[in-house]
Amino acid sequence: MVKYEEPALDRTFAALSDATRRAMLQHLSDGETSVGALAAPHAMSLAAASKHIRVLESAGLVRRRVDGRTHRVSLDAAPLHAGLEWIRHYEQFWA
Repeated sequence: MVKYEEPALDRTFAALSDATRRAMLQHLSDGETSVGALAAPHAMSLAAASKHIRVLESAGLVRRRVDGRTHRVSLDAAPLHAGLEWIRHYEQFWA
């Protein structure tokens, strides 16, 4: 049975609701990168990129580490599995 009140799943779907954050996850699927590299394709400040990254961190979708003055970000796709399981429950209605 699918759980309908699960804060982690809510955070995952909330993080995925924004196109910029989905693009950042796509970028991170190629490997770890800096905050600056994540911000560059979106013509946004580092502060704005950091806000998006904090949302992704809150959902557990990315990890950030500090390397000197550079903040490096990597993908952690494990929370997406819960979303996949939730969606699979409804697959019967379109398959």
